[in-house]
Amino acid sequence: MSSTAIEINSKRGTWGGGNEPLKASYGKLMMWFFLLSDIFTFAAFLITYGAIRVSYPAFSGHVNEFTSSNEYWPIPEMIFDAVPFVHGIHAPLVFVGIMTFILIMSSVTMVLAVEAGHRNDKDDVVKWLLWTIVGGATFLSCQAWEWSHFIHGTDVGTLMTYVNSFGQTVTETVFGANLHVNEYGPAPFAQLFFFITGFHGFHVTIGVVLLFLAFYQAAVGVYERRGHYEMVEKIGLYWHFVDLVWVFVFTFYYLV
Repeated sequence: MSSTAIEINSKRGTWGGGNEPLKASYGKLMMWFFLLSDIFTFAAFLITYGAIRVSYPAFSGHVNEFTSSNEYWPIPEMIFDAVPFVHGIHAPLVFVGIMTFILIMSSVTMVLAVEAGHRNDKDDVVKWLLWTIVGGATFLSCQAWEWSHFIHGTDVGTLMTYVNSFGQTVTETVFGANLHVNEYGPAPFAQLFFFITGFHGFHVTIGVVLLFLAFYQAAVGVYERRGHYEMVEKIGLYWHFVDLVWVFVFTFYYLV
């Protein structure tokens, strides 16, 4: 590369590899590569769920003496039907729907934060980042309650026959779910729930931490002194990815 080209690239702020691919900075490009690798991981989880799901018959609501409830794949809307502080009502997927709405709204506030960054509006960036943090933290709190409710189980439990960790066949009333036994049906249903939603929750937790760091740096004027808010935009890409993945998780796990 000639000295003239190097000088031009230096003035444009391009990275050392030459012209910017798709007019994206090095940081944005690396974020896209990271998100692409994460797509494969989540896809593997969801494909695994689908493969195991179709290997079990769907629960019809009738179990005779020759079969057990853990031989049928449960209907998610019949399990995730509780709402915090409200007892005795059947509200299929209402709480999960509320969680989804909260996360989608946090994506909207993230868009507004990025847009404010393009305008170099520090106050708006700080405001919308704060709302995004609140949305992410609220979603995590809701997910923690959902996990607690799922693990605790119903008050009546389910009489099940299963093989315990010692290889013994046990028949007992099972309450709730863990990685070994599941009141609601086959153990893989609970295992996939913990792994898929837990892996996504881990991503949301990382996102909230990154958002807080961006919020702090924006509030003290770090980005204003740099003259751009590209970091907010890169974190925004990650946050939109987390929101989009949840839409697929919600569709595949809770609706299918």
